[in-house]
Amino acid sequence: MRTREPDEACAQAVGLARAAIEEMAGAGSVGGPVGMEAEQDRVVTHLFACLNPAYQGWRWAVTVSRASRSKVVTVSESALLPGPESILAPEWVPWRERLRPGDLGVGDILPTEAGDERLVPSASLEGDDGLAEAADDAMAAADLAGTQAGAAPGDPSLVPPRARVLSAAGRDEAAFRWYTSEHGPKSPLAHAAPGVCATCGFFVALGGPLGRVFGACANTYAPDDGRVVSVDHGCGGHSEALLPTGQEAAVPPVIDELGYDLVDRPGVSVEETVFESLDHN
Repeated sequence: MRTREPDEACAQAVGLARAAIEEMAGAGSVGGPVGMEAEQDRVVTHLFACLNPAYQGWRWAVTVSRASRSKVVTVSESALLPGPESILAPEWVPWRERLRPGDLGVGDILPTEAGDERLVPSASLEGDDGLAEAADDAMAAADLAGTQAGAAPGDPSLVPPRARVLSAAGRDEAAFRWYTSEHGPKSPLAHAAPGVCATCGFFVALGGPLGRVFGACANTYAPDDGRVVSVDHGCGGHSEALLPTGQEAAVPPVIDELGYDLVDRPGVSVEETVFESLDHN
């Protein structure tokens, strides 16, 4: 492929191109020329370095042209374009894929998609993959809401407050996430614990299928207070933890009653004091 030769008149219009971009961006943002590209016959783009620190490696591009049989060169367009070493923004990722645990703040709304596999309709749980217990939990929540509203528990007119509850996939996903977290059995805290959470009096088991493996810590002094922990997790705040024998009493301090230290006093220097010998022989 033959390289297009730039039009001579357009190629020499560097000053015209620079003046045009300085008028738009300001002289302080335009550096020296860094290249030139022949776009078409009698059409040339002049490139200038961009001095704006927010656009490192970018280039000002000014396209000039002239009409056929005319010696007058005019500016066609100008733009700021990325160069081969420019700093570019990372590839755009949808916001839902960028979310991480803990990103949801006060007042933020995170709608759950209708087809989210972690949830299933409450009415479809009975006999579905052993999730009948979850359905009972949903009805218990409905009874609680009705009782608070003044209705009698078990009233068939009550509408369950939860249209959807955890599916088998959602339950397994949560269980895996909790069990492999720092509140599971493999954390350093659990390895150094005197006992597991299942035998701790502060352990409150969850309801439903997840209650077989998880519960909440109710020890105000424990690092996991108010958090979901596994039955084989543990910490030093175990209700049955005992101090090792011999550590109940403090070790008495060692006091030297025979030795002494010489110290300076006002008007008396230890270095200038002459001591009499106790040897009278």
